[in-house]
Amino acid sequence: MFFRYLGSLTLAVALLAVTGPARADSATTATAALPAAAVRDGVFIHVSSGPAEPHRLLMALRMADLMSADKDVMMYFDIEGVKALTKSAPDVKHEGFESSRAMLRRLLGKGIRIQACPGCLKAAGFEAGDLADGVSLADQKDFTGFTKGRILSLTY
Repeated sequence: MFFRYLGSLTLAVALLAVTGPARADSATTATAALPAAAVRDGVFIHVSSGPAEPHRLLMALRMADLMSADKDVMMYFDIEGVKALTKSAPDVKHEGFESSRAMLRRLLGKGIRIQACPGCLKAAGFEAGDLADGVSLADQKDFTGFTKGRILSLTY
């Protein structure tokens, strides 16, 4: 009896491996039937690094630019990162990268949301009026509302 059960189990596993799992739920089938362009995935880029860490800061900006080619992108700056978003922020440079101001202008021109943590901005001695044009205070509803697809999160 045991060997008959083992044989049936082996056959079932082999069949599953060849055909894949059955999908009976309509939600999975409906999602799979949507055209690829109908729903774009999103990338949430969390930036805690500021001007004192140029490589990290500029890498975050570069990734936002690259990912925006086929994904919705939102950037959230906190801790030291808010210091890169003010009108008086230095134009950060690092070998192999465009400057921070050039990249921020391009990202904002593409419509990418760039937001600063209000508490971190205040802790750094700034207020909303000190933010560069196009940069806004963070709003938690935007953290998931900026895309209809899945969300990938990157942290710098």
